[in-house]
Amino acid sequence: MKFIAITLIVHAPHPVTGDRPSTRERFRQVVRSAVLAEELGFDGFGVGERHERPFISSSPTVVLGHVAALTRRIRLFTAVTTLSLLDPVRAYEDYATLDHLADGRLELIIGKGNGSAQRELFHVTPEDQWERNAESYRLFREIWRNDRVTAAPRFRPALEDAEVWPRPYQRPVRVWHGSATSRESADLAARHGDPLFSANVTNPIEPYAELIRHYRERWEAYGHDPGNAAVGAGTAGLYAAPTSQGALAGYRPVFEGYLAFQRRLGVEPVFPTLEDFVERSSALVGSPQQIIDKVHRYHERFGHSVLHVSAEPGGLSEARHRASLELFQSEVAPVLRRAIPDPPWPWAPVEPDDSPTAHPDPAGADAASLPAGAEPAATAPQGV
Repeated sequence: MKFIAITLIVHAPHPVTGDRPSTRERFRQVVRSAVLAEELGFDGFGVGERHERPFISSSPTVVLGHVAALTRRIRLFTAVTTLSLLDPVRAYEDYATLDHLADGRLELIIGKGNGSAQRELFHVTPEDQWERNAESYRLFREIWRNDRVTAAPRFRPALEDAEVWPRPYQRPVRVWHGSATSRESADLAARHGDPLFSANVTNPIEPYAELIRHYRERWEAYGHDPGNAAVGAGTAGLYAAPTSQGALAGYRPVFEGYLAFQRRLGVEPVFPTLEDFVERSSALVGSPQQIIDKVHRYHERFGHSVLHVSAEPGGLSEARHRASLELFQSEVAPVLRRAIPDPPWPWAPVEPDDSPTAHPDPAGADAASLPAGAEPAATAPQGV
């Protein structure tokens, strides 16, 4: 199993103290979290993309570009890239550039995104957001694979034998499809032979398990080898402590702060008590053995090979957060790495072939030569 640390760069009052750092300091906190994640041995660091309050993660490529300059080993993820809102040509240019700056450490998690404010900002409607997401991904994928592209999409101007630069470092780049509960994203991932990343944060396990079951069914229906389907899953919180009592005591002020925030918003909490949250949500709050046991319970339902945890304190003190991550990496991660298989592909980046003509499609067919909506069968998740 691999482990990635993720931030959505929430810029809101601290759930316990009520303090809020400046925007500049908030970004500095994110960068420190990325460097710490590499120092502690995490396999990846991810930055979300949101275009509404209380997030300031509207430019993940800029943040990840800075992180790339300060790190050497850790893979860099988007979590998620909201392709339903973006011009796929411009998104390609940004991520192909980042791919070079990161020496091929980039992985994408894409999704339609959510939230009415960002839909209004980009003039995207609930009725067309799924079609925009699928169309943007098809075009993004085609540009990444082909040096020249001709396409007539619905939601952006047509391309006629277009060249888009720079050409990417990785051929292919790994693309995950992020989803909270949407079958559309699961089907899109299965159709293209891509891995699925289940948010697995807001609700109990059942809707996420059903989504992953649907993904695996559609994967087989599209003709892919069942053994090559790959799933990642999120967690609703992390606090590892030497004892279960210490973990509950240390996390209780954080949870109560979030409950108060939900009440101010008029939102009914899914998990009304900390004990219920620890028992029924995906949160990993407890002793190392409790956390190991819980990940195994989820793995029995999901079969996932990548797990994400929060990269940032989220209400814990920085000292407690670091101690939690250190304990997770020293006593939890090694056990899970041995017990749960990795994704069915090499994790380290592969040296690219920089020849301008030696870029065959990884699935054995030129994407530009396929009928609309058609995809070659993949023997393993291939990415873009």
